[in-house]
Amino acid sequence: MAGRLTTALRAMPRHLREDLWTGATEEPLPVGGRRPGWLDWRPAIIVPLVVFGVVLLAGNANTYAFQYGMSMVIALPVSGIQAAAPILALYRPVLAWWASTAALLVVGYQAGSVFHPFADLPWQRTGLATQAIVLFLAALRVRPRATAEMLVLGILAGAFANALVSDSFRDDHLPVIVLAVCALVGALLRGRQKARTELVVQEKLTAEERARRTLLEERNRIARELHDVVAHHMSVISIQAQVAPHLAENPSDELKENLRGIRQNAVEALTELRRVLGVLRSEDTRPESVPHAPQPTLDRLEELVGNVRGAGVAVTVDTSGTPRPLSPGTELSAFRIVQEALSNAMRHAPGAAVHVALGYLPDRVTLRVTNTAPDRPAQPSPGTGHGLLGMHERTAMLGGELATGPTPDGGYEVTAILPAPTAPATPDAPSDDAEDTP
Repeated sequence: MAGRLTTALRAMPRHLREDLWTGATEEPLPVGGRRPGWLDWRPAIIVPLVVFGVVLLAGNANTYAFQYGMSMVIALPVSGIQAAAPILALYRPVLAWWASTAALLVVGYQAGSVFHPFADLPWQRTGLATQAIVLFLAALRVRPRATAEMLVLGILAGAFANALVSDSFRDDHLPVIVLAVCALVGALLRGRQKARTELVVQEKLTAEERARRTLLEERNRIARELHDVVAHHMSVISIQAQVAPHLAENPSDELKENLRGIRQNAVEALTELRRVLGVLRSEDTRPESVPHAPQPTLDRLEELVGNVRGAGVAVTVDTSGTPRPLSPGTELSAFRIVQEALSNAMRHAPGAAVHVALGYLPDRVTLRVTNTAPDRPAQPSPGTGHGLLGMHERTAMLGGELATGPTPDGGYEVTAILPAPTAPATPDAPSDDAEDTP
């Protein structure tokens, strides 16, 4: 215990220098925090403080000149400093505290030789109001340790100013209580503001972390689906390379060797693909009975729309252009975007009519899902609310464009443009079970 007290006493000069001399008094806000809101009201707060300062200037100057016997050359500057200190405290709290404390000591020193024994003491009569306001405003800005130091040193300065005049310490309990209450209230308000700021920052970090985690989960889901697609086609390549020599009449040794190399490379690529991406299946929540179900394509769009209609939603589909096979990734992403848009319409726009427009162009495919305004409020959704994030990820993966937003009639619209250059027809592929049989 004694060792801690000794350490604290030794560190006190350094703390006083850091808190009340170097100017580094305001504790920085947390990362992403904002400054206290009341600082934005400083121009309005100045108005009553100016009125208070004018009254204080006239009253203190009169008291110093006629009751304390000070000359106007000293009385006016000291009164002006005390009147301006509360305004200065809005911007430079520590400097304002130094000014008010120094002015109080000057008053005590100047009035000591001629002070009337029945007049009020300078601390209570002229210095307390300024000191209390400055200490309160400082407590709102500086760290609690600096507030405690200002309180203690301010009390000592006021008591010393009284002692210079009356040669004794008397009637000092009232200003001590006033200053202590001002410091305590200011420190509590500052602590409340700091706690609210930290809470806002923490909520922001939590939201960012939740969004990041959802993004990773969505990317994992996309990777799982693409893993199925790519693995299936690698299996097809392997099987076709194995069968090709038997389809040619008298194949040359070079052809056999090349086809053997193609098959070997396909098998190795499939093995590496399963090693790197297959781990994502460990987080797959699909039933074990359908772990390798074929990934959906736009051929199943009518089935999807039929399920939505069965849930009581009026859905219309309009297809323009000539439908053609798309790349597996484009087919899968297009189906998932429409699926998510329909799910959002069902979840957030109950009773609304939905229209799905699918357009095939020579170099791209367009998707547009719109719904009318809901006819009743939507029920709270238990979902994560990041369906749009998955749409953006799928569109960005293909190098396409996605636009979402409300429509003028109160509904909502999702429009996606996916690159889909015309590709040559692919030969018939074996069943999906070939994925597991290289």
